[in-house]
Amino acid sequence: MTTSAAEPAPFRAAIDAMLSATVHPSIELGPIRPPQRLAPYSYAIGAEVKHPDSDSIPEQSEGDAFGRLILLYDPNGDEAWNGTLRLVAYIQADLDAALAADPLLPEVAWSWLVDALESRSEPLNALGGTVTATSSVRYGDIAGPPRAHQLELRASWTAVNAALAPHVEAFGEVLAYAAGLPPAGITELRA
Repeated sequence: MTTSAAEPAPFRAAIDAMLSATVHPSIELGPIRPPQRLAPYSYAIGAEVKHPDSDSIPEQSEGDAFGRLILLYDPNGDEAWNGTLRLVAYIQADLDAALAADPLLPEVAWSWLVDALESRSEPLNALGGTVTATSSVRYGDIAGPPRAHQLELRASWTAVNAALAPHVEAFGEVLAYAAGLPPAGITELRA
């Protein structure tokens, strides 16, 4: 999505800041279609963990993870937002069975987000969301692994200013954690 001169300057500045963010090298960011009716102005980026062995995403793989981060802008503000710039995040990641069975997984996943935002000292308001861990069992002729486990994190918060690069970077950090990526600059050794 491209911006136009008809868009308010704070909204354009927020988009430019989002696009200047640096995330884990195994995460690919790109613009996606934003929702149209949640605010007068919206912009969205999609994030996906790249698969190093292929140019495409395999039909069945372990460790698939993706997300989206949506910027909502209302120049008049929104009382529930306590501001004019609202960020809405969604992350989904496949998990292994042992991690999915951990009863503390939702608390840990939520702490990833809180810690990532706090470590960047970015002022924000009205942080809220949910963490859901699911397990699915497939029967009959349905394709896919017999058992699958996923983590979903949904969150939203209000940015106090248009300097959104640290917010995008925090989002990328949480996606990297959820995907089980090693820290940037660390090489994972495989047997």
